Amino acid sequence: MNQPKFCLRCGNALVPVTLEERIRLRCTSDGCGYIHYGNPTPVVAAIVQLGDDVILARNKGWPEGMYGLVTGFLEANESAQEGALRETREELSLEGEVRSLVGVYAFPQCNEIIIAFHIEARGEPVVGEELAGIKRVPIAKLRPWPFATGDAVRDWLARR
Repeated sequence: MNQPKFCLRCGNALVPVTLEERIRLRCTSDGCGYIHYGNPTPVVAAIVQLGDDVILARNKGWPEGMYGLVTGFLEANESAQEGALRETREELSLEGEVRSLVGVYAFPQCNEIIIAFHIEARGEPVVGEELAGIKRVPIAKLRPWPFATGDAVRDWLARR
């Protein structure tokens, strides 16, 4: 994960220091006092169920054959549930209802925290502009993958 090199307040250099038993970045300006904590970014994920299938999505730029859950960054003044429903509309043109919170998962490789929901959708999916493709996978054939949103799929399947 790229860390900022310069203070977001005054533009001076940031240097690593140990604070609260963690490495933080502190501004070198005596009067500024800015500390960059590098908190994770909240991301919503949706296990979109359409009948007896789950819709998986392939983002543009992903390798051929790589699919995952519908995901997106949580926006300001938006609940996590609202964000998951918004991403489902934006990426698949589907309306839906949140059926449950599946779980909250750390994704340290991208400095993100993933909040995953099970959404029961209705309609016919349409590939959104952020996606390269989608596929419908029968729930009976759905298998988790060993990273990120795959943990949510594992937990959701275990509870069914």
